[in-house]
Amino acid sequence: MFRILTEVISEGILIVNDQQVIVASNVVANRMFGYQKGELSGMPLEALLPQSVREQHKMDAGAFLQKGRQRSMGQGLDLVGLLKDGSEFPIEIGLNPFTLLQKNYVMAIIVDISERKRTEQTIDHWFQIFNESLNEIYVFDVETFVFINVNRGAQLNLGYTMEELNQMSVLDIKTDLSEKSLKRLIAPLVNKKREKVDFETIHRRKDGSVYPVEVHLQLSSIGKKEVCLAIVLDITERKNYTQHLENKVEERTLQLREALKAEKQLNELKTKFLSLVSHEFKTPLTSILTSASLLSKYTETEQQEKRDKHINTIREKVKYLDNILTDFLSIERLDTGKVKYNITFFPLSKLINEVVYNSNTLLKEGQRIQYPKDIDGINVFFDEKILALALSNLLHNAIKYSHEGTQIELRVKEQGENLLIEVMDGGLGIPDEDQPFIFERYFRASNVLTSQGTGIGLNIVKQHMFNLGAEIDFTSNLGKGSTFTLTIPLKNYKDEEDSVG
Repeated sequence: MFRILTEVISEGILIVNDQQVIVASNVVANRMFGYQKGELSGMPLEALLPQSVREQHKMDAGAFLQKGRQRSMGQGLDLVGLLKDGSEFPIEIGLNPFTLLQKNYVMAIIVDISERKRTEQTIDHWFQIFNESLNEIYVFDVETFVFINVNRGAQLNLGYTMEELNQMSVLDIKTDLSEKSLKRLIAPLVNKKREKVDFETIHRRKDGSVYPVEVHLQLSSIGKKEVCLAIVLDITERKNYTQHLENKVEERTLQLREALKAEKQLNELKTKFLSLVSHEFKTPLTSILTSASLLSKYTETEQQEKRDKHINTIREKVKYLDNILTDFLSIERLDTGKVKYNITFFPLSKLINEVVYNSNTLLKEGQRIQYPKDIDGINVFFDEKILALALSNLLHNAIKYSHEGTQIELRVKEQGENLLIEVMDGGLGIPDEDQPFIFERYFRASNVLTSQGTGIGLNIVKQHMFNLGAEIDFTSNLGKGSTFTLTIPLKNYKDEEDSVG
């Protein structure tokens, strides 16, 4: 009866006497340890145990036989059986003592747990991967959104412990999702319309700080409970890089716009330049050609006066063209940085006398230049030619754009640490809408377009003044005249005067 019963049981069974010798075994036990029928009978039990545990097993078995109580063996321990070929495998053992014919025996029910161990190792492996993943992994209830499990990476990034997270829901860490919007997100998963849902959101840490994340959400189950598995990527660096790229693109776009704007302005300047050259050169050249042609007709002695008139016309027009070419060359030198300044110490009165004397030849009928007072003691430490150029330009403009019989006044005064030289006229004035552009190259005010001029003189003066640490400014009232002011730092020539003294 015993053999019949033991052969139908799926576990291995060994009967061991009080001397720890095997007296019986079933087919399952024989097969489990790799022995043929009857081979185990009479063998010591320790033959089925690894060498390393045999001594300990003798003591444990002796103690067990004395107490004689049924129990499972090796709870919490990894028990190992030894196959006939010397290989080992994991086992679980249940011990049942009994007495037969006044002799003590133990029935050992043995289970080969190799498959279970492999499964446990696989589960442990996957749990280790889950827990140690650098990505954040969350498992939460589909209905309540309460966290069931959260891996270590997520705990570290959020700053919460697992105990705290078990009391929290998904909505506690997502700043931009409501319960309604979260249900709408997972609805395609619950309804089996989609296998995965991807979206971006914001996570809030325990300390209140936030960071952007990319969420990959899918449906899973634990037993019969449906859960959501969320694999979350912290995309802070990606967002920062994207923002950096966007900023770069915006910066490059702005630079491109500026370049296109500059190119457009350059093309406009070229057009203005060609128009200017065409107009400003054509008119005097026509006069020169006309006068030269007429000169050949005045061959008589008594026609000398007419010849002189045309010679003067040619001389004036050539001088005008020479001045234009000088201005163009000045612009080229300024743009290429080829201008070399010669700073010297000189009396202001001498320079003004020369500039006024040359300008007097341009005065219209009844015009006069009022000379500044009390300037004999003023010495300037500056580039004398540049100051003469600037002052001449201002006086010539004042003469050109003022009516006959008007007065042009020169004023010189000290103001703080600066010397101010003012040129005041009662001429046409500059329209308010044109005043912001008056120092731009080739610009001419709308009320003087019919007069000769290149629109580059004031631009040249402005650049020279800037390069030398000086300034030029103006005030103007349409129909009442303009006042242009050169501001020269006094410190320059006062320091030089002190050093000379």
